[in-house]
Formats: sequence, C-alpha cells, structure tokens
Amino acid sequence: MQNSLFCFGYGYTSDYLGHALLEQGWNVAGTTRDTQKKQELSRRNIKTYLFDYEMPLYDPLQILEQVTHILISTPPGTEGDPTFLIHGEDLSYLPNLKWIGYLSTTGVYGNRNGEWVDEQSEREPSSQRGSRRVLAENQWIEAMMDKGLPLHIFRLSGIYGPGRSALDSVRAGTARCIHKPGHAFSRIHVEDIIQVLLASMKNPMPGQIYNLADDMPASSSEIITYACQLLNRTPPPQIPYEQADLAPITRSFYEDNKRISNTKIKDALGIDLIYPTYKEGLKACLDAEYHALSGSFTRKYSAA
Repeated sequence: MQNSLFCFGYGYTSDYLGHALLEQGWNVAGTTRDTQKKQELSRRNIKTYLFDYEMPLYDPLQILEQVTHILISTPPGTEGDPTFLIHGEDLSYLPNLKWIGYLSTTGVYGNRNGEWVDEQSEREPSSQRGSRRVLAENQWIEAMMDKGLPLHIFRLSGIYGPGRSALDSVRAGTARCIHKPGHAFSRIHVEDIIQVLLASMKNPMPGQIYNLADDMPASSSEIITYACQLLNRTPPPQIPYEQADLAPITRSFYEDNKRISNTKIKDALGIDLIYPTYKEGLKACLDAEYHALSGSFTRKYSAA
C-alpha cells in the first residue's frame, strides 16, 4: 500500500516534510484555514481541505481512509487541540494508520532559570501558550492510551529556516539586540526537524516524546549580531531587557530561560544534526536564498 501523509495544519514545517515525501512518491494532503493557500497547495499536487473550529472535515473517514501517517500542528485554544476536539475520535477508526506526530513546544517546561531540561523534566508552563500545549499533549496521550493511537510527541524549540530567520528581521529593520544577562534560547533548523520526523516515521515507537533543539542555546542578541555579520550590516545597539519596550508575547519569551537537551534524538533516533549551531544554520539560510534564486536549491535530508 502506498504511504500517505495527512497534515492537520499545513504550515511551514509541514510543507518541508510534505516536499520530502512527495519526492519519494508519497501521497500528501493537509488542511488550512486560508482559501488562497488551499488553491496554492492544490496547484502543487497537495490535496488540501479547509479546516478550523467552524469547519470540520466534511467526511473525515472517507478523506482519511487511506492515510498511513498523520502530522498535527494545529495551535491549541483554551479547550485544547482543535484536531483532537473535532476529529480525535475519527482517527481511532482509520484502518491503515501507522504513525501520528504531534508538534508541541519546549514551552511546556516553563522557566528553569537557565538550567538544562530533558524529556524526563516536569512540565511547568509559565505562559498561557505553554499551558495550552500541556492540555493538548494530555488530550493526545489520553487518546493514545484509550484508543491505541500510534502517537509521538515532538517538543520543538524555536523554529527557523529559509524565509524565517534572524536574517529576515535584520533586513526588515525590526531586529533588536535585547541584553538579558544569562538568558538563552534553544533553536532548531527546520531541516533538522524534518530529519527527526522522518527517522521517527521510519522507526515508530508510539508513546515516545522527543525534544528538538540544536547543540548551542544562545541569546537572541548573539543571533542578531551574527546575522548582521553575514549580511555585512552594523548590529543594532544593545538594549537592556529592563528598558526594552516589548510586546507582551515577546516579553513572555524572555521570561522563560532554559536550555534544551537533544540527547534523546541522537541516541534513540540516530540523529546527526545538519546544523548543530545557529552559525551553520544561518549560513545555510543565506545559501538557500541564493540557490533558490538560481534554481539550484536542494534540501539536505532524505525521506523515509
């Protein structure tokens, strides 16, 4: 039987995964809330359906009947994950389902004052976003235990990649160097996310939870400064955190301070990071832009 991926929430990461699998002859489909995006994806041979709280899939068992793999990246609301709330029960009836991946966030760990956390660390969210992710994780874990769903949870650090990196904020003139001593963010390049997902799909281990991060947690100002170096621009001045005029959502990111261990993806899935630090990652983003313009861009992972 042909492998078939269905993505609830066909966004940035899902598109990279879908691209990899289409090249290997998979069927790829997904959902969006945007009618224009639906048309664009359909032109790329990705069957796309409109889906949100007000618009469930019209015939989920028929639409998903041949699906073997499901990726869930829908953002949770106050009541949890919309995919679970609307179609969670339907997934238990799919005859060919081998793998479910739920994209969560390392925000579930909350603030740890710069300490390292791993998959065994308690979830102690310190933001509304983190609390909603904990609720969504719990919903899917309960469904796995009750219905035997082949669930895998991937807790993502800050995602970046071509078209979505510090290079773009520097070019746009919106980058700022916020200085908060001892503060660090963990990040993960989108291509490394994809190689983790592919490795898990190739070797499913339902019930497993994985942290996704590179080897070098770093401050935001370090990344901005390096992006400016790559673009031959003068870095913006350092602004003390206490004096920075930050939007509430931005300030909430700075209130969490932790370093994410990636040991498990290396040991359990055999992952050798393509971009072990932000330096390799940002250079690759710059290279990808150049090669995209020249028509020679290739991604560096292989499909399952």
